[in-house]
Amino acid sequence: MNRRIKALTVLAAATATAFAVTACDSSGGNTGSAVTEVVIGVDLPLQGSSKDASVSTVNAMQLYLEQQGGKAGKYKVTLKTYDDSTAAAGKWDATQCTKNANDHVANANEVAVMGTYNSGCAQLEIPVLNQDPTGPMLMVSHANTNPGLTQTWDAGEPDKWYPTKARNYARVVTTDNYQGKAGAQFAAKDLGLKKCLVLDDTETYGKGVAKQFADEAAKQGITVTQASWDAKASNYNALFNKAKTDGVDCVYIGGVFDNNGAQLYKDKFRILGDNTKVKVIGPDGQVGYPDLDKMAEAEGAYQTFPGLGLSDLAASAVTGKFLADYKAKYQKDPDSPYALYGVQALQVILAAIEKSDGTRKSVTAQVLGASGGITIPADKAILGKDIKIDPATGDVNAIDMTIQHITGGKEASIKPWPVA
Repeated sequence: MNRRIKALTVLAAATATAFAVTACDSSGGNTGSAVTEVVIGVDLPLQGSSKDASVSTVNAMQLYLEQQGGKAGKYKVTLKTYDDSTAAAGKWDATQCTKNANDHVANANEVAVMGTYNSGCAQLEIPVLNQDPTGPMLMVSHANTNPGLTQTWDAGEPDKWYPTKARNYARVVTTDNYQGKAGAQFAAKDLGLKKCLVLDDTETYGKGVAKQFADEAAKQGITVTQASWDAKASNYNALFNKAKTDGVDCVYIGGVFDNNGAQLYKDKFRILGDNTKVKVIGPDGQVGYPDLDKMAEAEGAYQTFPGLGLSDLAASAVTGKFLADYKAKYQKDPDSPYALYGVQALQVILAAIEKSDGTRKSVTAQVLGASGGITIPADKAILGKDIKIDPATGDVNAIDMTIQHITGGKEASIKPWPVA
């Protein structure tokens, strides 16, 4: 209870700092003629199982901005939080994501958005921001891993997310076409697994990462059975009883923990045994959830994270100092590595604002398009390495992958995984 109250207090304080700027035109965009104060929207699920990771991200971004004096060049900058989840859903909600997108455009102060956490939410928001008449409006994600947001993937992707044909989206994390492969290669080469049940939660992210795992697992000689789980189901007895009959030695949980993941882990444990008998492997949709880490049924589960874990990030002098500052201010470590990726996304946005004339169109142009391209040098980047955004796609140069293990109620990095 105390943790929840403290988190909401921090979020309320961050939201309260957002304020109006001078020099706005009637269409809702900045004129650029006398802009000195701008707002960055922070669009995250602040309810449900993702809340802890999201609160850590907001806290980390707020701390970093304070350390920069609340400025990007000549511009004063504040953060405004937007909740893209609902209490009823307990996770991101399509209607709320669409509302947020329209609210971003309507907020004349706002020049860019950091988010979203979920790829499905990004699919709804990017086209709205893309068609902003004073933009397009920039969005930089710290956590979207679905390849189709920036690359040719499913039918019509990525062009269908950009109605104006101009790109307005970037990310600082690598994608599921690497993550799924890494998980499957680890399953075959390090764990020696032979038969896997591959599950997805029917959402954009879950289906994508599960497909990548399944395709690579088959190439690695693993027999694959695929199925989906219904987040509204009361139990998954039938799913795991069939898996028991099939003799699986592995369950891949392709989706987010928010989608009734606790029940899924409980039923897997009860029917198939613990993770020494039948291994569980999950993608980053299972990472950064304290409630999951503390479950006895999750002990020993493996995870892939499309980036570096907190312990690996802390090895960098820049990141190590920031993590120490974070702990001093909030009396704990971030609940998820994505908190630092949120700061990295913020660094990209701040660099774009500093180079811009203060308008949405100009901020976006600094990152994307023929004249765009942002580089954050290693001695400044919160991820401890040179970070470069490809102006043609919005993808980042850093392709990192980490294998993690839940042990003693905590996530621990085992090893970085080489990505081909």
